[in-house]
Amino acid sequence: MMNKKWQVGKYLFFDFLAAALSWTILFIYRKEVIEPQYFNGWNVPFEFTPQFYLALIIIPSFWILFYYITGFYKNIYRRSRLLELGQTFATSLAGVVVLFFVFILDDWIESYKNYYQSALVLFSVHFTLTYLFRLILTARTTSLIHRRKIGFNTLIIGSNEKALKLFREMENQVRPAGNKFVGYVSVENKTEDPLGEFLPKLGEIDTILDILEENSIEEVILAIETHEHEKASNILTVIENRQVTIWGIPDLYDFLSGTVKFNSIYGSPLIKISNGLMPAWQENTKRLLDVLFSLIAMAIFLPVFIVLAIIIKATSKGPIFYKQERIGRYGEPFHIIKLRSMVHGAENGKPALSSDDDERITPIGRFLRKTHLDEIPQFYNVLIGEMSLVGPRPERDYYIKQIVKKAPHYTHLHKLRPGITSWGQVKYGYASNLEEMLERLPYDMMYLKNISLYIDLKILIYTVLVSIRGNGK
Repeated sequence: MMNKKWQVGKYLFFDFLAAALSWTILFIYRKEVIEPQYFNGWNVPFEFTPQFYLALIIIPSFWILFYYITGFYKNIYRRSRLLELGQTFATSLAGVVVLFFVFILDDWIESYKNYYQSALVLFSVHFTLTYLFRLILTARTTSLIHRRKIGFNTLIIGSNEKALKLFREMENQVRPAGNKFVGYVSVENKTEDPLGEFLPKLGEIDTILDILEENSIEEVILAIETHEHEKASNILTVIENRQVTIWGIPDLYDFLSGTVKFNSIYGSPLIKISNGLMPAWQENTKRLLDVLFSLIAMAIFLPVFIVLAIIIKATSKGPIFYKQERIGRYGEPFHIIKLRSMVHGAENGKPALSSDDDERITPIGRFLRKTHLDEIPQFYNVLIGEMSLVGPRPERDYYIKQIVKKAPHYTHLHKLRPGITSWGQVKYGYASNLEEMLERLPYDMMYLKNISLYIDLKILIYTVLVSIRGNGK
């Protein structure tokens, strides 16, 4: 697999450099052209002030943050130079407008036209330098892809004539899209597969998750027949919550209905099935708010945490923290951290849910659960990216296997980072049995389908109200 972090690092470096150079050129322009007009041509001494050097850190950092929020650094290897031109133009224009009102509007000027001149200089230089660096990086990456120097490990699901035709077409492309085929998975058990002459069979559809992990699969192409659409739905239920890009072969109906849109002239006709659940700017803003509010919450709740830690230690034997393995985004396990609300060793190695009259819950533990203060340490899980402030509650693998038997679509929740609070948590609180988990599931699915910053804010408000009233479960 390619080093995505290194590639992103190169874009970050050159975006920072372009922003610093453009601000330096504007600073010189303002000192050498704009200010002398205000002072009637007097020779104004030129120097790089301490404020200028501070701005060389603040201004480029602003641009990097802005690009991150707008989603520029996602899918860094799948970039179109033409689309990149439009995106760079739009973000440069919007960013310059912000900088104009924050930094340029208080300049010493002879006439209002000087404002337009400064803004135009900043926009022209910033856009030109930024896009020039990006064009060089993107063009080089695209060239390496077309020359098959870099590629994306790709798995074909299907082994019929349609799959074989697609494989041959993509392998013989003049300008390949970068798919490096590592093998295929057969949907039906057959003694002979047309695709088997060209690619190794990596296994059956039942072991698809292991195949994705063992072969570091980055992209999956669903190449099955039209009459197998029900199977396609079952396959997507399993793999759509993993960190892979999924493509499908469009039917004639898709073409006639106009649902198939392309951005590659040379590429094969494929539909991108896996899409982001939120617009890039909302997704990145959500993550920034997670980090910001977690830092603030950890600072605010520090005195509360210290007091609760002392009470927990003084009233019951055992550690202050309780760690438990849960399943997070893309099905990856992680350890959730909570303030211990039960007696030490409550489960004795066997998973067991708590109930309202559970004798294992300590007196301080009941208070912690009703106010959700036992969740305070989870801000650390949020800070390091394992969780989010709002998202479906993470469950243990033991219970997930039971839930999936009755509700296979549960695995779709693994597309999201699990949350400290959720729509289902506000409605039901802690689930005390499998049935309550299933009752809570529709609310988490509704959140999945309607996720937005607005919904997050409403859930957070209701969570605070539940904590203040102490009527949590």
